[in-house]
Amino acid sequence: MQASLPQLLKTVKRVHFIGIGGAGMAPLAEIMHNLGYRVSGSDNNESETFDRIKSLGFDVSIGQRPENIVGADLIIYTAALLPDNPELLAAKSSGIPTFGRAKLLGEITRRYKNCIGISGTHGKTTVSSMLTQVLLDADFSPSAIIGGKLMSTQTNSVLGDSDHLICEACEFEDTFLELFPDISVILNIGADHLDYFKTVENLIASFKKFAAKASNLIVFNGDDPKVLKATASLKNRKTITFGHSLGNDYSARNTIIERGFPSFDVYKGESFIGRLDLAVPGEHNILNALVTCLLALEVGVDFEVCKNSLAEFRGAGRRFELLGSYKGITFADDYAHHPKEIEATLKAALQMGYKRVWAVFQPFTFSRTSLLLNEFAEALSLADKVVMTEVMGSREVNTYHIYTYHLAEKIEGSVWFDTFEKVAAHVVEKAQSGDLVITLGCGDVYKVAQIMIDKVK
Repeated sequence: MQASLPQLLKTVKRVHFIGIGGAGMAPLAEIMHNLGYRVSGSDNNESETFDRIKSLGFDVSIGQRPENIVGADLIIYTAALLPDNPELLAAKSSGIPTFGRAKLLGEITRRYKNCIGISGTHGKTTVSSMLTQVLLDADFSPSAIIGGKLMSTQTNSVLGDSDHLICEACEFEDTFLELFPDISVILNIGADHLDYFKTVENLIASFKKFAAKASNLIVFNGDDPKVLKATASLKNRKTITFGHSLGNDYSARNTIIERGFPSFDVYKGESFIGRLDLAVPGEHNILNALVTCLLALEVGVDFEVCKNSLAEFRGAGRRFELLGSYKGITFADDYAHHPKEIEATLKAALQMGYKRVWAVFQPFTFSRTSLLLNEFAEALSLADKVVMTEVMGSREVNTYHIYTYHLAEKIEGSVWFDTFEKVAAHVVEKAQSGDLVITLGCGDVYKVAQIMIDKVK
């Protein structure tokens, strides 16, 4: 009988990660390394995250093969793998203890007395990054596990020496139910991962379970009907609500957006706390900053520290990340892969005064593309120009028989190409000085941005 993970972590020396270059896996690998374990791993794709992991001296390889697991005492794998992945199959038949990423993440959260688990369909990485930066600036020495790069550290993880842990809590396949948060945060709930949840009601039920796992406090968006449904039966728990509506415990009021950048007043009840001026664009970042502020205040950070930190915060990696301007064309990259995220990003871009906004989109997973096809078309149509790649299937097989041309048919004037090189060539040929070109998607579409920049240079 296999020992439990808490028992194993007391004795194992080498931990092997299958899919170590993933945004959710790399932070765990770094934290395990910092805790004194020997780390190895593999991935199928070269990436900036993989390169950074490699630079830390970890024993890593490209290509997932059975021989990679030799010598490992414990194996952790990403949920993004297909069931027939050869390294995963070898791991499960090897006798070496093998667990999904969420199990290890849960054990890490169990070690901290002040774990803040940040959940929601959108905004997890931005809020996790904002809050981590505020606590760093307040000298709270937090640890953090983030799904994107924190610009100040250039890493997905932070290892501090306090009991504060900020952790993204992803609903994908109920992985957030493995966590042990002291504070559960729900930013919003939208229709996503329905290939797993099947119905929105099931999705809401899972968020309810996550909220209930909080040992101390539940913080949630009081303006979101689905969130209110998920938290309706938790009235006997300590809760704090946030939103634009005046009935929330914390509210954002007197909002101004200038060239895409918001500023607003923070109120606790009817008491004015102070005003926040943001250096990240988009109306959606108002609530991201508001919940960051309230969480910081609740754990004891002074408002002035919070205000100054958020005024300097320039975003997380791949969250409206400005890559530079070349020959008058500005390039940016964003992780948006759900219609609501694309809508928020493009609306922010359109407020920033560019001549035209180009959306260069890589659909991610066949299920999401098929189930939300009309919503994707509506969101992408906000851009002046839309260029797309083929669908990145990731962990899925295309049983949906969905292709990018199905989406292109619904977006007037859009085009799509079967290689990154062709996408980049088309945009560089047509883009003009004064335009913003933003790559969108959670796959490897960021590579297109670099190809375009190299071509323009």
